[in-house]
Amino acid sequence: MLLEIGTKAPDFTLLDQNGNEHSLSDYRGKRVILYFYPKDNTSGCTKQACGFAERYPQITEKGAVVLGVSKDSVASHKKFEEKYSLPFTLLSDPEHKVLEAYGAWGEKKNYGKVSMGTIRTTYLIDENGVIIKAAAKVKAADDPENVLKALEG
Repeated sequence: MLLEIGTKAPDFTLLDQNGNEHSLSDYRGKRVILYFYPKDNTSGCTKQACGFAERYPQITEKGAVVLGVSKDSVASHKKFEEKYSLPFTLLSDPEHKVLEAYGAWGEKKNYGKVSMGTIRTTYLIDENGVIIKAAAKVKAADDPENVLKALEG
């Protein structure tokens, strides 16, 4: 279930691709693009990550940061970051606690088969930790441009 616009984003602490801890509260004073994606090095997730990487200069100019979250390991994130020269933080949530807290974990259908997994979800969080935009089942290729437009608007 998508979190509502105008609500406080739940705080969390996860490890990044270098094994360092990051909490959402560390980013107070900046806008945060928090995006949840299924798996490192898959075509859709690579398109989405590279899209954010291409737009990263414009994103940082607008006082925002990008945090990508998946259930992949720290080591997997490190390889993904290095392979595509990703300039932003990737967070590992192997127990999918944060994915669940943000409504990005749930039932998915793939070729008629139902399973539990990550629902591609993106949030824009303001400088005070309040959700100002939320989108579920986003299209990987379109998401970075849509979020950039939201930052400008």
